[in-house]
Amino acid sequence: MSGVPQSNPQKTFYLETFGCQMNVHDSEKVVGTLVQEGYRQVETVELADLVLYNTCSIRDKAEQKVFNRLSDYKKYKAQGKTFGVLGCVAQQEGEKIFERAPYVSLVAGSASYRNLPQMLVQIEAGKQRVTGLDDRETDECFETEFTARTNPHRGYITIIEGCDKFCAYCVVPYTRGKERSRTSESVLAEARQMADFGYTEIQLLGQNVNSYKDSEGKPGARKTFAELLAAVGQVPGIKRVRFTTSHPRDFGRDIIDAIDAVPTLCDHVHLPVQSGSTRVLDAMQRLYTRDQYLERIAWMKAAKREISITSDVIVGFPGETEADFAETLGLLEEVGFDAVFAFKYSPRPNTPSLKLDDAIPDAEKARRLEVLMAKQRQIQIARYKKYIGTICEVMVEGRNVARAQWIGRTSHNRTLNFTAPEGAIPKAGTYASVIVTGSFPNSLLGEMVV
Repeated sequence: MSGVPQSNPQKTFYLETFGCQMNVHDSEKVVGTLVQEGYRQVETVELADLVLYNTCSIRDKAEQKVFNRLSDYKKYKAQGKTFGVLGCVAQQEGEKIFERAPYVSLVAGSASYRNLPQMLVQIEAGKQRVTGLDDRETDECFETEFTARTNPHRGYITIIEGCDKFCAYCVVPYTRGKERSRTSESVLAEARQMADFGYTEIQLLGQNVNSYKDSEGKPGARKTFAELLAAVGQVPGIKRVRFTTSHPRDFGRDIIDAIDAVPTLCDHVHLPVQSGSTRVLDAMQRLYTRDQYLERIAWMKAAKREISITSDVIVGFPGETEADFAETLGLLEEVGFDAVFAFKYSPRPNTPSLKLDDAIPDAEKARRLEVLMAKQRQIQIARYKKYIGTICEVMVEGRNVARAQWIGRTSHNRTLNFTAPEGAIPKAGTYASVIVTGSFPNSLLGEMVV
């Protein structure tokens, strides 16, 4: 939660975060916990007594980046600094991290952050290596008592942790454990508290956020994901509610009905498809077909208001043929995504895809990725041009001094950079009406309407 007390300047820590928004929010929990324990956060490794890396293992590059960073900083061990690895790589590699980076003293998974104070006490008492690794079957709550919100206007709430889908390529079920949902009562209590602190935008988080199951609350108060989404959107003071990331398997029409019914729910859905080929989707163990995915897209396109749709795509999955890849390109055209986050397939430890034959050469994966992103760029150029002349409400996020522009974000999650009339100074966290005057492949340009 917000409002943690002032820290003791005697103990300092540096925290670097790798990966997704859930990792960013996890780091807020770590910061809140440490500040409550008397630590003070600093901006550089040089100033810190405790150095922590909150890690991501979704792709091999992210994992290697962490170990490269640890290697870079091993010289600081002689200065008496304590190093810790948190998050997904910590859970995935466990005590093997001590072998790869012997100067590391702490290895802890995401469900152990509430135990950080006790683990640090053990290190301060002279214990050389301390672990906080999570059992995949744990039912323990993943929340911490204190959270230090890093953005004063937009806040995250994790409503579900873990994953039960076991996609063939994905390490998340092994690093985050099984799905555990918070009660809707606790989520709404946190949303109301955030509104009281002045937050106007909330983003609900989960590895599969729409797989949320309110199974422990009072029977009459339990909510489905769509009901919870609507309830958060009706909290007084909240102007925008977002959610990520959804899984197509659990994406119901009731989510679209909620967006239509509650104006504060943002006009944006991130729905990862991963491939446009049903054959590849089956090999990926994604639990849906191309047609079922397109059915969900049809629900969104039939909504009362325009919904921006974004997605994730993996190219070069083992056995992906040119025909399979062509189906993915065709899906991009058919859907007209506002943005696509595309990646080359990367083998991950413990995943079923490691046993698949017919690996795609890296050069071919790189070629397919380049072709796909060029196709998506053309789609975005055409889509973004259509908004020239329209008026959008943006949340002001900051100022680009070099360009003399303010940075805003629309309900559709599009970046809209804009100028303001002389004398008008938009403040971060406020909302402004902006007329769109130009477009780029990834953003819009506009002028503030007074």
